[in-house]
Amino acid sequence: MSDQNWAQLSNELLIVALVVYANALLLTAAASFLRIEDEERRTVIGTVGYRVTILGVVVHFGADLSRGFAAHRVPWGNMYEFTMTGSLIVAAAYVILRPRLKLAWMGPFVSLFVLAALIVAKVVLYTPVLTVSDSLHSYWLVVHVVSLALATGAFTLGGIASVMYLLKNRNPDATGWLSRIPTLPTLDRTAYRIQAFGFVLWTFGALIAGPIWAHEAWGSYWNWDPKEVWAFITWVVYACYLHARATAGWRGRNAAILAIVGLATLWFNFVGINYFFGGASQHSYATPAMEVHPL
Repeated sequence: MSDQNWAQLSNELLIVALVVYANALLLTAAASFLRIEDEERRTVIGTVGYRVTILGVVVHFGADLSRGFAAHRVPWGNMYEFTMTGSLIVAAAYVILRPRLKLAWMGPFVSLFVLAALIVAKVVLYTPVLTVSDSLHSYWLVVHVVSLALATGAFTLGGIASVMYLLKNRNPDATGWLSRIPTLPTLDRTAYRIQAFGFVLWTFGALIAGPIWAHEAWGSYWNWDPKEVWAFITWVVYACYLHARATAGWRGRNAAILAIVGLATLWFNFVGINYFFGGASQHSYATPAMEVHPL
């Protein structure tokens, strides 16, 4: 297949993935939010929604892989590609962790997040396949971005659990869909386990692999670039979250709030920096389409 054919296949598979995730959202939302007296029927609908989500992940992976073949490189050379890859990691992490951590309740929120991310990617961020600057052709860049993309997926899932904690904490005796959300201790423990895993990846990607790549690309390990600064701020917030939870007994509501602050800094680093500081960032690569390295 030619590069153009691979690019076209990627675009078509992304549209299919959007349709599949939309159906997954409807099914998982029905299982979570509709008043269905028969719990066995609710479980069946939720299971079907989970399987449709798996199908979405497979198609989504095909779109991402095809984009890589079209570009002859890893598919995260710009915001469009990183959004595709990052949202794929969120969906895949949910699919893998759902049976292990009993995350069936998270299905509609994950489907909604991934669906929204792909719509933004397709409508707002789309960039034709282009070559990237020489500094993006680096083994350490691959390690750097993969680590941060995996961490972003983990922090996003953990952030969803933290948001649900706050909602359930305000209405502990609520009926309806909130009553089907796990208990407060379970939500707190789930958020902590996922975000602790994300913190390890973020530490390696942002503070080890990133500086090594920066030295290789620019001759300096640290340049006080806006994205570097905000990546460090994100690290500090999550370090405070883990430290406070372990030593100061900050469990429950306070921990959930701090985790959400961390998630806000993470997504500002991902989205906000590119729009407010894009021209001043060394993570921006001026090509005809202003390809921007996301992390």
